[in-house]
Amino acid sequence: MELPFNHNAGPTRFEQARFLKKVQTEAESFLWQRLRNRKLNGFKFRRQHPIDKYIADFYCHETKLIIEVDGEIHLNNDQIVYDKIRTEELESLGLRVIRFTNRQVLDKIDHVLQEISKNFIV
Repeated sequence: MELPFNHNAGPTRFEQARFLKKVQTEAESFLWQRLRNRKLNGFKFRRQHPIDKYIADFYCHETKLIIEVDGEIHLNNDQIVYDKIRTEELESLGLRVIRFTNRQVLDKIDHVLQEISKNFIV
């Protein structure tokens, strides 16, 4: 049985997601311009998409792929542990998670898009 599109995300997550769409980082905005409107291999991405108790930076439901764009805070030890647990929990839902740093997105966008494309397993 396939899980719901948002994997039972609650109303609070949807409110948070709406807010996060308004305050995207530069890197998130830059990547969004290359993903939106099916620009990458014809797949539909959603930004700031609620999934269970989390909000994914970008999500493609067709391929069950989550893309996270990480800023400097993700280098903090506590955040590294949290990100690992978060990734494991999302993967337990049958999703795949790939991560890029802000710098990778801003400085090596072609490489980032190639890496994303490699993860399109339908």
